[in-house]
Amino acid sequence: MIGRRTLWALAVGSGLSVANLYYAQPLLADMAADLGVPDRRMGTVAMLSQVGYAAGMLLFVPLGDRLERRSFILTTLGAVTIALLGVAAAPGYPWLAAASLAVGVTTIAPQLLVPFAAHLAAPEERGRVVGTVMSGLLIGILAARTVSGVVGEHLGWRAMYALAAALMVGLALALRALLPRSRPEHSTMSYLGLLRSLGGLLREEPALRQSCLFGAAGFGAFSAFWTTLAFHLTGPPFGYDAGVVGMFGLVGVAGALAAPLAGRLADRRSPRTTIGAGLACVLLAFAVFLGLGESLWGLVGGVVLMDLGAQSAHISNQSRIFAVRPEARSRMNTAYMVAAFVGGAIGSYCGAWGWGLAGWRGVCVVGLAMTTAGLIAFAATSPRRRAPAVTVGGDA
Repeated sequence: MIGRRTLWALAVGSGLSVANLYYAQPLLADMAADLGVPDRRMGTVAMLSQVGYAAGMLLFVPLGDRLERRSFILTTLGAVTIALLGVAAAPGYPWLAAASLAVGVTTIAPQLLVPFAAHLAAPEERGRVVGTVMSGLLIGILAARTVSGVVGEHLGWRAMYALAAALMVGLALALRALLPRSRPEHSTMSYLGLLRSLGGLLREEPALRQSCLFGAAGFGAFSAFWTTLAFHLTGPPFGYDAGVVGMFGLVGVAGALAAPLAGRLADRRSPRTTIGAGLACVLLAFAVFLGLGESLWGLVGGVVLMDLGAQSAHISNQSRIFAVRPEARSRMNTAYMVAAFVGGAIGSYCGAWGWGLAGWRGVCVVGLAMTTAGLIAFAATSPRRRAPAVTVGGDA
């Protein structure tokens, strides 16, 4: 059984560290105006952070199955502190783009903390524990948008990144005191062996392959929306400033509140149920955005649906893969999260492209297309469509 203090440290640490990826979203319009670049080009900053995040997970998160976990987490927090200071000091777009990529590469602590929590939890409580840590992570995402919008409005976007660097120093000191030391059970595999084993896990585990598809589609649609929302809200018919744009993050609190519930449902029955329901909820959200996205209440209702659906599907995907190969949780999480954030990077790029081509309706079409692709993959991999022979881990 995991202790309450340790569980809260994991949840808060996940939230504070993942926030680094999302501070930019309400500030993109301000960044574009300050550095004199078009909105569409500035939208690639969000894409670069996600590409960097996927690269960091691929290259470094597998080491969580080999290195002492607490020390590794503290090292990554030191690295992201330097990257955040690079963003704060950016004199122009090329520097900003490179520093944003570096922030993504070094913001890997959340994806070390989640499998750490799964490792510390007893099997019968794993879904609840993962859900609780993910609640902290999701609240961090929501709070990041709100805090960055307020700080950006009053102190400027550079001040937000300087503050983020200071938060990472404080977090590292706190986690050093609160987390136990933990060395993986199988720590003899070489670094190259860890990387090579990712392909084997994907070949051997149908549940992992399927969750990669579902996660990429769901997070792609999610990212298409959040990358372009600042442009939508700062332009007609709304004309809001960065502070109001940031406050929109709080609308998605339903997603954070749903995370423990989704985890408990995954403990009691097949996570496929909540994955399918979550993707359907995201599809409905984009239908609302398409029909009512020019009104404030239409956007609010759509955000609630989208965050609820996206986060329920995400928690269920992680609960599913963590149940399959206990000795390889960091690598399983790496494969899944790399796929999800590749999907997120594609969603960010396509969302910005859709915005430039057709405005808000273009963004909605991108979101509908990506979610529909996820639901098609979900239906195609239904257990009822496969032969009755059971594959280990296939429907975990």
